[in-house]
Amino acid sequence: MDRRQALNVIAGAGIAALARAQSTETTQPNGMIYRKLGSTGERVSAIGIGGSHIGAPSEDEAIRIVRSALDRGITFLDNCWDYGDGECEIRMGKALRDGYRQKAFLMTKFDGRTKEAAARQIDESLKRLQTDHIDLIQYHENIRLDDPDRFFAEGGALEAVAAAKQAGKVRYIGFTGHKDPLVHERMLEVAKQHNFHFDSCQMPLNPMDAHFRSFANNVVPKLVEQGIAVLGMKPMGSGIILKSNTVTPIECLHYALNLPTSVVITGCDSMKILDQAFEAARTFRAMSEAEVIAILDKTRQAAMNGTYELFKISTHFDGTIKNPQWMG
Repeated sequence: MDRRQALNVIAGAGIAALARAQSTETTQPNGMIYRKLGSTGERVSAIGIGGSHIGAPSEDEAIRIVRSALDRGITFLDNCWDYGDGECEIRMGKALRDGYRQKAFLMTKFDGRTKEAAARQIDESLKRLQTDHIDLIQYHENIRLDDPDRFFAEGGALEAVAAAKQAGKVRYIGFTGHKDPLVHERMLEVAKQHNFHFDSCQMPLNPMDAHFRSFANNVVPKLVEQGIAVLGMKPMGSGIILKSNTVTPIECLHYALNLPTSVVITGCDSMKILDQAFEAARTFRAMSEAEVIAILDKTRQAAMNGTYELFKISTHFDGTIKNPQWMG
């Protein structure tokens, strides 16, 4: 990446300083950073716990990880209807007993592309999570060019989500995707055509992304402009990015935190990795232009063809492609 390209990334990443000033970011004595969730008026922890990874340890350890995160100041919890065939939501639901639900801003996702499928999945998630409402529900895997059309179609998923919101089952609505920024951009365009405003948008944000099919460059500025909360995921690409031997876990988390993210969601499958997430928050300071360029220079060569971002170039992470029945 030459200096001009790097500065373009800073412009896409560099809205961060302005966004942080506008969000009145705060840091608590526990070391956790709290930021506004787009234009919702909610304030959440800048680090979120990924729901998929709590399916890796034992159930008791998964519950301990979630409760420890909440006790220490993380508030944002990520999950999805399909993670572990529902087991990850079940585990999180158990962790949220005994008063822990009140500490959490709870997000989960659904795969249904039809009203019927989406409505059923939302109700199943509520049951598994042992709650009467989900704070943020997101349309999962917006990865095909026709996914935006299916969301807004007559008899489509939006009808189910709108009904769930009307009934008090969900509070805010967003969408996710990891494949190509073009699909996210198209979702924003179709939403505008329908006069619909998403509350959040989730996407991969990491030091490799800037060089290849970049969500940071192409999607994040649009979200900031529209007041849509930026949710970063895959800061280390499930550890695959670390195999490039170009960046450390803390550098990956700091890079994503330096973007105008409301939350950076990171998978924590052990207490050691949870401690790492807290350390990243505690040590984070707004990065200088030179610091960002240094990280981008280190990752440029490894990132150019997407080898370490398999979610962009393969179907390895595409649950709905492998299980089309989930979409209804």
